[in-house]
Amino acid sequence: MNGTDTKSSVAPGVRLGHVSFVWRPWLVCVTLLLAAATFLVFCLSIGVGDFPVSLPQVIATILGRGEQVDEFVIMDLRMPRALAGLVVGIALGVSGAITQSIARNPLASPDILGITSGASAVAVFGVTVSGGTAAAVVDSVGLSAAALAGGLGTGLLVYFLAWRRGIDGFRLILIGISVSAVMEAITTWLLVTADIRDVARAQAWLVGSLDNRSWDEVRIALWGTLALMVVVAGTAFQFKPMHLGDEVAAGLGVRYSRVRAVLLLCAVLLAGVAVSAAGPVPFVALVAPQVAMRLARCPTPPLVASGVVGALLLIGADLVARTALPISLPVGVVTAAIGGPFLVYLLVRANLR
Repeated sequence: MNGTDTKSSVAPGVRLGHVSFVWRPWLVCVTLLLAAATFLVFCLSIGVGDFPVSLPQVIATILGRGEQVDEFVIMDLRMPRALAGLVVGIALGVSGAITQSIARNPLASPDILGITSGASAVAVFGVTVSGGTAAAVVDSVGLSAAALAGGLGTGLLVYFLAWRRGIDGFRLILIGISVSAVMEAITTWLLVTADIRDVARAQAWLVGSLDNRSWDEVRIALWGTLALMVVVAGTAFQFKPMHLGDEVAAGLGVRYSRVRAVLLLCAVLLAGVAVSAAGPVPFVALVAPQVAMRLARCPTPPLVASGVVGALLLIGADLVARTALPISLPVGVVTAAIGGPFLVYLLVRANLR
């Protein structure tokens, strides 16, 4: 009786050639439902505006069967913004899932670890110092590259400072908070000492916004995210045993130090790509993995579901910021309003254990 119960509770395994994995029907169903909800909100977001477009017309236009006017409004004017929200949300969700899994702490996200603060500091430096007012004519690709470099440099700094014969989650978070505070202080100093016109441009970018996204910015974020997701997918099978501990992973033949370094680098780059495309949108990387983990009933944040939840959260927040409030606000204001209470919930829940 007990043996039958135990066997039925174990998730079945599937083997395809040299690759084997555990089949989790609930996780697959939840991920598909989240993807369907994300597509629905994505289409609704595209249809909202001064020239409203119905949901069937939006779907028909995306499939290439729409009218010429709808095609211009949707594909040329609104699609870059919606697609940027989709890509940035996926990047932040997966980045947060990786950092939380590596640190084994729900508070370990690119926001808390200072990655987004570092990207913001370097981008603000490029706007306010490099060339002064002439930096206002720097194209979006240059600003995106600066933010990406800042996020990568800050992530590497936090990793090396936290390394003591391995990575301890609590030490990683403490060092990340310290580095984040330093980067925010540098950003504040740059804003105080800069020309007022450069400050206005930097402040608009620092809030985290999807306004006025161009196809060039979307292409850079899309191809960067796709390339990094390929690396993450190729490393994910070796990453799973590391949840059981470094000793168990080593016993199973996993080179955990190399796998951890590669995945953490991918998480940093994903966060940097997201910040370069939309600015430092707060709390998406913190909230999405935890929501996905609870919906999927997984002991650790699932990567794919976390990315889908991140996209759903960001696109939904952008839709709320444009339609449900008296005035149109940057999407970062709405995600901060959602993520702040959720962070308090995580802290209270951790203290009650």
